[in-house]
Amino acid sequence: MSTTTAPPSAGTRQAPTPVPPARKLASGERWRRRGPLLPALVFTIVLTQIPFLVTIGISFLNWNVLRPGDKDFIGLGTFNSFAGFSNYATVFTDTRLRHAVVNTVVLTASVVVVSMLLGLLLAVLLDKKFPGRGVARTLLIAPFLVMPVASALLWKHALYNPDYGLLNGVLNWVWQLFGADQGPVVDYVSGTPMTAVVAALVWQWTPFMMLILLAGLQSQPADVLEAARLDRASGFQIFRFITLPHLRRYIELSVLLGSIYVLQTFDAIFTITQGGPGSATTNLPYEIYLTMFRKYEYGEAAAAGVVVVVGSIVVATFALRTISSLFTEEHTR
Repeated sequence: MSTTTAPPSAGTRQAPTPVPPARKLASGERWRRRGPLLPALVFTIVLTQIPFLVTIGISFLNWNVLRPGDKDFIGLGTFNSFAGFSNYATVFTDTRLRHAVVNTVVLTASVVVVSMLLGLLLAVLLDKKFPGRGVARTLLIAPFLVMPVASALLWKHALYNPDYGLLNGVLNWVWQLFGADQGPVVDYVSGTPMTAVVAALVWQWTPFMMLILLAGLQSQPADVLEAARLDRASGFQIFRFITLPHLRRYIELSVLLGSIYVLQTFDAIFTITQGGPGSATTNLPYEIYLTMFRKYEYGEAAAAGVVVVVGSIVVATFALRTISSLFTEEHTR
């Protein structure tokens, strides 16, 4: 006599299939898997952490190569005395460094916000299907592939030069259309130095933001968008209530990573403005360069460098947490 099992009713829910626990690896197995990574780990520690520890040691010294002392620091040179935390006090109280901090915040915030907005606009446009979309993507990514120094030289000479630059040439052409003999000659680097640096960096970093946001746009669930269209939602409503919430983590990621990279900007300022006029565009990396190679204050420059590294680590921590949460969210879908 055979018994038949009744199928589950529609109102009852079947218990989920239990997932077997992950198998714990033995200690020897874990080290066998990690072994191939040890040379790279040792190389990274020697290349990055030992110089950073030496920099921390130098930051506690009163060391100026123009005033040699009688004490030696592990064979790197002589210094006068231990400075304690006086170099760090100088970093947080010196007027030049405070002005450099303000310039760094203004430069970083301006470049990141403008690049993110332009990158979002370009990502939305490239997410649409149109003839030549692949060529358009390649051309828009090209500025990010140009070396930073080459990009800065391009903007300084080909665009900003008051005598033969493209911007003054276009301005002069427009004035001639209205009957004027010659338009005004504008010196962008001297007149608006911060804007000149921001424009060059925005051109360089907009493709970076665009790539991250375009990846977010293309990861949207198509069924949700189709359901919104069937419910007669407008394009603006879809973007406002579906696309933007979906892009929130991608926007956070692009802002945090962009802040880390732009915070370290040196080549554009060194090439375009040399920190001037005066100290109008001097940010912290360029101020550290001036302190090290113009004033020869090794201890003060090392202290400022440690402060910048610690600040970058704080920003990088938020960036890594955002990346981790983004991957976790994608994995749970």
